[in-house]
Amino acid sequence: MMISLWIKAAAFWWLILALAVLNGMLREEALVPLMGEVPGLAASGVMLSLCIFAVAFVAVPRYGRMSARRWWFVGLFWLLLTLAFEFGFGLFVQDKSLDILLDAYTFRGGDLWPVVLAVTFVSPWLAARLRGRVAGP
Repeated sequence: MMISLWIKAAAFWWLILALAVLNGMLREEALVPLMGEVPGLAASGVMLSLCIFAVAFVAVPRYGRMSARRWWFVGLFWLLLTLAFEFGFGLFVQDKSLDILLDAYTFRGGDLWPVVLAVTFVSPWLAARLRGRVAGP
């Protein structure tokens, strides 16, 4: 049971990653040029947060009923995968400095990255609650 839980969680996280990449492309190619830097970045953060919640909402029935604790662990797993990807890709592929990566956590310039991370963590549990898939207290 536990292995299939993490395989499912990882598979749905890959879907979130694909949506995040598409969101970034849309942000750079359309939102920022049309809306400007601050509103474009903010709109992108809201859109990505909605996409993450939508993935969680669609994913929940595939897990079955689980305890609230397990749903929180799925959210934590998604969050840790996201942070590992963000820092690993940023530092080692894009060759960004740690200061530049950490700047995304300041809300400067319309960046809602901390909100996106919070949504990533909370979405599995919240979607499960809304769909009546949380077993026990």
